[in-house]
Amino acid sequence: MIVLENIISDRGSKYAVSGGPCASEEEARAFIATLKRRKKFAKATHNTWGLLTAGGPIKNDDGESGAGMVILRMLEREGLTGQIVVVTRWYGGKHLGGDRFRHVQDAVRIYLDHARRAAEG
Repeated sequence: MIVLENIISDRGSKYAVSGGPCASEEEARAFIATLKRRKKFAKATHNTWGLLTAGGPIKNDDGESGAGMVILRMLEREGLTGQIVVVTRWYGGKHLGGDRFRHVQDAVRIYLDHARRAAEG
């Protein structure tokens, strides 16, 4: 499990991105449960995620409407299957409007870059 905290901050909202190998919705739920064992992530406003499996795409917006689809589109563009990506947001009190989708994209990009560098060794 890769967890990158405090990667984006905007108007009080803070973001983190996490991910790791995952092959099914059951494994995705277990991944989220493991992540939420960290008190900070259990208290997050949203833990949105996306996953491409052999059986098709799976996503969960966790109240951040549309964020799961943003994650899925980026995973599809990368051709990355069998890897869950979770974007976590702690709401800071001010609405971000469409900027929240840009932050989700940036968070996924940060994760993908980190994972690519780690794989290259």
